[in-house]
Amino acid sequence: MFHFELERECPSTGARAGTLYTPHGAIRTPVFMPVGTQATVKAMAPFELEWMGAEIILGNTYHLALRPGAELVAEAGGLHSFMGWKRPILTDSGGFQVFSLGELRKISEEGVSFRSHLDGSKWFFSPEEAMRIQENLGADIIMAFDECVSWPTSEEYSREAMHRTLRWAERCKAAHTRKDQALFGIVQGAFFPEQRVACARALGDMDFPGYGIGGLSVGEPHEVMYRMLDYTLPEMPRGKPRYLMGVGWPANLVEGVARGVDMFDCVLPTRNGRNGTLLTSRGRMNIKRAEYTRDFSPPDPECDCYVCTHYSRAYLRHLYRAGEILAARLCSWHNLHFLISLLRRARQAILEDRFPEFRRDFWSRFEEGEGE
Repeated sequence: MFHFELERECPSTGARAGTLYTPHGAIRTPVFMPVGTQATVKAMAPFELEWMGAEIILGNTYHLALRPGAELVAEAGGLHSFMGWKRPILTDSGGFQVFSLGELRKISEEGVSFRSHLDGSKWFFSPEEAMRIQENLGADIIMAFDECVSWPTSEEYSREAMHRTLRWAERCKAAHTRKDQALFGIVQGAFFPEQRVACARALGDMDFPGYGIGGLSVGEPHEVMYRMLDYTLPEMPRGKPRYLMGVGWPANLVEGVARGVDMFDCVLPTRNGRNGTLLTSRGRMNIKRAEYTRDFSPPDPECDCYVCTHYSRAYLRHLYRAGEILAARLCSWHNLHFLISLLRRARQAILEDRFPEFRRDFWSRFEEGEGE
């Protein structure tokens, strides 16, 4: 039911192209996965995501457990039926969201007790509860419950959290019962290479069908992220998919692929879109700037998305100035298409043995852009 086929590897980098087969269809990697936190990708309808080539989207265990409740989703037939999405879905375990609650949560060996950010009600997530919730949600790929630590953190606390993550991974595997779901383990270890290596090896011995890399993109410099990937990825099973969690900045995607990452997700394209920031082949663009008032060129002349082939920078700026909802929709549409297309082109470059050229071409044009 689940099978990962590694099709091609770049001989001079770690880049790889493959296909992950799931009950709801095949996922061609490397792939960017739009985030549908509350059973919807913000501002986007499912058919629009299909048009732009999204092959898999995410749902969030924490948010969906709080509202509308995993049992209600199960009663509706699972997430696919509930949200009208026929392609694969991945749900995260809720670990990162619990981590982000700060003083609202308390971690113990049994799990995490916390108060809802919605109404202050008391909740408790354990590895077993995370599995129960995700089995009710019914995604194709589910994630083990883990402990994510902040940047910076001490080596001692990171080691404690990493070993707890391994113990929780074992408990998740024991509690997981649905054969039509693939359970991925998550590599932790913060910013300490020896911890990352140890965690990756231990999870590899547990023989999960796939693996996430968590605890990065939490505020650390890009160079630190890349260094952790350089240590971690060679220790992960070659024949299993590798998922870098919560990463969506275009340069991070290209550099992640170059090191052997297969899957990425992030709220960045829709969050930036709602705020009037576009991701383009030249870098970041703040479409609300006055200089675009009479600029009738496409937002990104090198992009073939619906937005760039139909509208101008001046029109998008006008929509924001007028407070129109369409502004957020169109900018989110472009940003999602841009990242999905970027990794589709990276995949094609790997298959055609020209990924190093693809990578050089990306960096020859891409800059950090406005507002960085």
